Amino acid sequence: MENDTTRPGEDGASAGPCRADVVLEAKGVTKTYELDGVEVRALCGVDLQVCGGEMLAIMGPSGSGKSTLMHIVGLLDRPTEGTVTIDGVDVSRMEPNELAAVRNKRIGFVFQSFNLLARTTATANVELPLVYAGVPAAERARRAREALERVGLGERLLHMPNQLSGGQQQRVAIARALVTEPSIVLADEPTGNLDSRSGIEVMAFLQQLNREEGVTIVIVTHDANVARHAQRVVEIKDGRIVNDFRVEDRIDAEAELAALEGASAASGPQGGEGR
Repeated sequence: MENDTTRPGEDGASAGPCRADVVLEAKGVTKTYELDGVEVRALCGVDLQVCGGEMLAIMGPSGSGKSTLMHIVGLLDRPTEGTVTIDGVDVSRMEPNELAAVRNKRIGFVFQSFNLLARTTATANVELPLVYAGVPAAERARRAREALERVGLGERLLHMPNQLSGGQQQRVAIARALVTEPSIVLADEPTGNLDSRSGIEVMAFLQQLNREEGVTIVIVTHDANVARHAQRVVEIKDGRIVNDFRVEDRIDAEAELAALEGASAASGPQGGEGR
């Protein structure tokens, strides 16, 4: 049976009903920190639903609360008040070891800084979540190889991070996020450390994962251009969601790449990172 949950849109309009199960939900989430004896409220009663198979962008300026929200829905931090549900299970008050198990199995992370181990091969970097999950070595190697092939790096299995371009390093990070077959992938400023072309390539791959494989993706960004690659944008300001809408003029990253290649062909050979 379809979940017919609706989401608020601009000026109270609905962004539309969920046409799939809700895989992630935050209800009344508040986060308060104490700094030098002063309480600072980073989130103020946030309600958010993410539907299965959705590509969503959470957008806001520095200090808006978007990173705090990502840490809470990614089970890296706890709300002061409110609840977080993953795949229908309330995880808000779980013990640390329980949270770690849910996080490792249900959530894949992609970070701006890649977070790869410098002296470790691409394969070993992708295997890490499986090591924590206790997966046997042979199975880890097989799944890591398949994940790297999935992101187009089947010929880079034994390369170290410093032997890869920035875009390739980010694809290793994406493979690591996907290797446990999570319910949701959280990408925190995934293009922030990349040149323009590599950033578009990463967005093209995320769109492909979402479109062709139904992977649920949440992108956290300050960049409106990056947000327009998503199907839906949630804007956050001063710890509150102020807008929630469907993207009408969505950017197709593959079309962007084709336009870049056409421009390069017209102007002659250009340098840049390898794919």
